[in-house]
Amino acid sequence: MNYLLKLKNFNLIAAIFSFLILTPLVMVIFNFSYEFEEHREKIGFIILGDIKIAGWNESQYRGIKTACENFDVELLVRDKVKENCGECPAAIKNLAENGAGMIFLASYSYSIEAQNLVGEYPGIAFATNSAEVHAKNMTAYFVRMYQARYLAGALAGMKTKSNVIGYVAAMPNTEVNRGINAFTLGVLRTNPKAKVVVMWTGSWQNEEIEKIHAQRLIEEAGADVLTYHQDEDATAQVAEKFGVDFIAYNEILSGYSEHYLTSVICRWDLYYTDIIQRYLKGELNSVKNHWLGIDRGAVTLSDYSPSVTKEMISQIESIKQGIIYHNLIFAGEIYDNQGKIRCKKGEAISDDTLLENINWLVRGVEVLE
Repeated sequence: MNYLLKLKNFNLIAAIFSFLILTPLVMVIFNFSYEFEEHREKIGFIILGDIKIAGWNESQYRGIKTACENFDVELLVRDKVKENCGECPAAIKNLAENGAGMIFLASYSYSIEAQNLVGEYPGIAFATNSAEVHAKNMTAYFVRMYQARYLAGALAGMKTKSNVIGYVAAMPNTEVNRGINAFTLGVLRTNPKAKVVVMWTGSWQNEEIEKIHAQRLIEEAGADVLTYHQDEDATAQVAEKFGVDFIAYNEILSGYSEHYLTSVICRWDLYYTDIIQRYLKGELNSVKNHWLGIDRGAVTLSDYSPSVTKEMISQIESIKQGIIYHNLIFAGEIYDNQGKIRCKKGEAISDDTLLENINWLVRGVEVLE
C-alpha cells in the first residue's frame, strides 16, 4: 500500500513538474507559430495609380483582392505611390513594419528603386512585374501580354483601310517595346502593307498628352485604327470622338460604339492566384522569372465589336490556337526598323531577352515626334 501511495505521489509530482516546465515551452512554440502564420498571411500591394480608377490600377486591385479573399489572407494596399521619388521604398518599409510576408511591386520602375532595399528584408518575398532587377527574394512575375497584343495587331491589320495604325505608348522600355513589336508583327501577318506609328507620352498616365497624341496620329499620320499602352482610356475617348476604330488595353470598356473593336486583357485574378499560391507554398522566389501566358487563360482579347466579321474572328482564333500549341511569335527572321537583324531563320528570341532586353522596335514601326 505504501509503495502504491509513493508511486501515486511520484506521478503527481512528475505531472506538476512537466506542466511547469513544458507549458512555457509550448506557449513559446505556439506564439512563434502564430506570429509566423500571421506574418505569412499578410500580403502587401504597391501600385502607381488610384485603385478606384478604371484601367491598369483598378483591374490589378480587383484581381489581387479576389485572390487574397480566396486564400483568406489579408491584403495591405498602398496606392498612388509615385515612381522614382522615394515613395516606393517608404511604402515597402511601412508594409514590412505592418507584417507583410510578401510584397508585390505593381509598377515598372519599383524594382529598380527597391533593389538596394529588398536585401534588408530577407524574410519577405518580393514579386515585381519588371524583369530589370532580380534578387534572391525578388522574382519577376508577369503575363505574356504580348501574345494578346499580337492577336490585336492581327485584327488591326484586317480592319485598317489607310494601312496606318496609331499606337500611343508610355515609354520605350522593354515591356512597352515588347508589346509594340508583337502588335506590329501581328499587323504584318494579316496586312504586310500596313505600318504602326508610335507616339511616346513619357508617363503611364497623362490624359492631356495622351489625347493630344491620339489626335495627331489620326490627323497627321492618317491612322484609322488606334491602340495604346497607358493606364487609362484617354486614347479610346479620342478615337470614339473622331469615329476611328480602336483596341483598348487592360480593361473592358463600356459606353462606346462599334468602333471599340476589343480589349487586350489579363485575367488578373488567375495571375494573382498563381502568385499567392506559390508564395504560400514557399516557391515564389524559387526561379528567376514567372511568366503566365495565353495557354493558361491569363491573357486574351475581350468580346468583339459587331463590326468585326465572323471571318476575322475565325482567323484570329486560328492564330490564337497556334500560339497555344507553341507557335512562337518572336521566331524566324525578324529585322528592327533600322534594318538590323534581331532574329535569324530557324531561331527564336529567348524569354530572358524578351523580359530584360528589348531596346529596339521591329520593321514596320515608325515613331512620330
